[in-house]
Amino acid sequence: MLVGMTATKEDGRRARGQRSREVILAQAVALASVHGLDGLTLGRLAEAAGVSKSGFFAHWRDKEELQLDAIAWAHRQWVDLIVRPALLEPAGLRRLLALHEHRIRFYTDGILPGGCFFFAAQVEYDDRSGPVREAVARALSDWLAFLERLVAEAVALGELPEGTDTAQLAYEIDALGETSVTHARLLRHGDDEPRAYAMARRAVLHRLRGLATDPSLLPEG
Repeated sequence: MLVGMTATKEDGRRARGQRSREVILAQAVALASVHGLDGLTLGRLAEAAGVSKSGFFAHWRDKEELQLDAIAWAHRQWVDLIVRPALLEPAGLRRLLALHEHRIRFYTDGILPGGCFFFAAQVEYDDRSGPVREAVARALSDWLAFLERLVAEAVALGELPEGTDTAQLAYEIDALGETSVTHARLLRHGDDEPRAYAMARRAVLHRLRGLATDPSLLPEG
């Protein structure tokens, strides 16, 4: 009986610890989208997550470990809210467009106060070295490879012509997504913020329709 009670208490403590860790990581990703990964101070995070500063050391040995876990959490969020919904669409051009549209929706829905965690991290760490920079670079490389794979699927299905430069098209789609964030947030006059996202969506749609062997697979506008 005592063994069972002890195990139940341990399970409860672990569950509470995991919930606390997830709350902190969610706040870390949100704050880093605004202040950068270097801006993840214990004081700022403790206030945002509603936990004591001492509680952090139960989960992370140092700031770098927290930063690496924040990158992993942001990646999971990206997959859950952008990649998985897009994969519900038919393979080929429709899936490729859906991926871009879910990315734009992620921004317009204001999921993160700074717009995009990964864009902020790329700008912050592109000229640095070390494990955090490597994790950020790996996330970008994996994302571009995934985009290129979807383009290659569209070619294999005959929805894009043979000889399509898959790496080039993947780069263009990603670049339009990134540009929309900075334009939307720096040009906040009247309706300029929604216009930037709408233009990024339309640019990718027109690019894909221009290349498509059957443009009717995609909406006109």
